[in-house]
Parts: sequence; structure tokens; C-alpha cells
Amino acid sequence: MCRTHAICGDVDFMTFDPTFRLRLFSLVVAALLFASPAPFAAAAAARPDSVYLEDLSWPEVGAALRAGKTTIIIPVGGTEQSGPHMALGKHNARATALAGKIAAMLGNALVAPTLAYVPEGSVTPPAGHMRYTGTISIPDEAFKGLLDGAARSFKQHGFVDVVLIGDHGGYQAQLKAVAARLNHDWAGTPARAHFIAEYYQAADVDFVRALRARGLTAEQIGLHAGTADTSLTLALAPALVRMDQLPADARQGRAAGVNGDPRAASAALGQLGVDLMVNKTVAAIRAAQQR
Repeated sequence: MCRTHAICGDVDFMTFDPTFRLRLFSLVVAALLFASPAPFAAAAAARPDSVYLEDLSWPEVGAALRAGKTTIIIPVGGTEQSGPHMALGKHNARATALAGKIAAMLGNALVAPTLAYVPEGSVTPPAGHMRYTGTISIPDEAFKGLLDGAARSFKQHGFVDVVLIGDHGGYQAQLKAVAARLNHDWAGTPARAHFIAEYYQAADVDFVRALRARGLTAEQIGLHAGTADTSLTLALAPALVRMDQLPADARQGRAAGVNGDPRAASAALGQLGVDLMVNKTVAAIRAAQQR
């Protein structure tokens, strides 16, 4: 087999006989394909049971609809700065994870792809979060148009309840306006749009109240990227938090886009917010569906 070397410890593969090279290549490929099929089989088997639309094929979505999963949740996130210690996709990761938990608890829902492009203020000149590199902002009408088109697509496919939830405070009014316009246009049909204000209120009011009850101050909790915001992200997407990049104090935090003090943040505190957001949102959706 080996034409030029008596000992094949440092053999050049190309010196082997061509027939042997082909057989060896075939063996390697077979080993890669068949040595451990379990992970591939497990992944394939898991997809039809997922609540996430993106994991499913169109026949699987059709089967889910026929089985009674006629609620679709459209989670809205956003791509914005959250200080030096949290990744720009914080809202997207949280909205995706929470929507999945909400859908699983409802039992009759699927989750649409999370909307990552949202209004964040003036682009030129930059204002608000746009002053920090990486933030993405789109016009209000473009944002509402995206939501409107997605909702109408789902109605066309047979979804009856279209649920809008938003992880960021700046566009709550736009979500409400889109739902109102859809319901006006859908009057006389079974389809309905639901803006669930309780989702954001659970984070903005109830979670803050729970943190205050545990001794945290308003200055620690903050309004953006403080203890509340950071704790939620630690509970849902810990890889997006850089604990070694926490601001040293409130003054340094303000200069870096932080309102609050994230140094007291923990996943355990964040789980309080997760439970509140999931439970209150599920209750609100069920109440809306009964009206």
C-alpha cells in the first residue's frame, strides 16, 4: 500500500495506492455519518413538538392548527444598548424565551419569530439608545406595518387569536394601536388581535414591587440595565450578561447607558420576574379569549 515509506509513522496520504485511498475515505465518511446518530434523531424527533413556528414545517403547523393550536403569539423584542454588561439582543432573547413558556402553559398556542427591529428614537441626529453603537431604530409606521402584515398572514392561515406582547416600554402604544386597527378590520370574523399590556406591566410594576419587598432600592432596581433588567436576563439568557463588565458605581453606569445599579442582580431574583410575567400574561390571554 505504501509506495515510498518502509515505516508509515509519518506517511503522506497521497503516496497510498488510489484504491486504498478511496476505501479509507469511504470508511471515514461512514464513521462520521453513523457513529453517533442519536443526537440527530433526537433533534428531528423534537421539532414537531416545539411551540416555535420556526422549528416546524408547514404541514406540522397545519396539523397543530387542526389540533386546536389556533393562538399565535407575536413576541416583540428590540436591538438596543443595555450598558457594557449586557448584549444588544437582550430583549429578543427574553421575549423569545418568555413567549415559549407562555405558549407551553396555554397549551393552545404557537410562537411567531420575535421582532428584533423596533422604534428606538431618532437616527439622525441620534437620540436615546441610538447614541450607543449597535442600537437599531426603525420608523413607527414601518414597525406597525411589520406587525400588521404578520398578523394578517396568521389570520389567513387560520389562526384565530393573534397575541402581541412587547419586552420594551417604548412601543407599547404602537402594539395597542395595531391590535385596535386589526380588530376593526376583522369585525364580523372569528379572528381577534390581543394586545397584552400585562406582559410588560408585570416586569415594569409587579417585578419592581417584588424586588422592593426584598430590600432593594429604587436606585438599584433602575429603569434600564439595572438590577431588575439584568436579573431577568440572567434568569433567561445568562450568556448575554458580562458580569465582569458591571459598572463600578452609578455615575460610571450612567455614562455607559445604565439607569440603576446592576451589581445586586442574580438569576434567582430574575426568576421572580419570569414567574410574574408568565403567569400574568397567561391569565390575561385566557381572559381575553373568553370575552
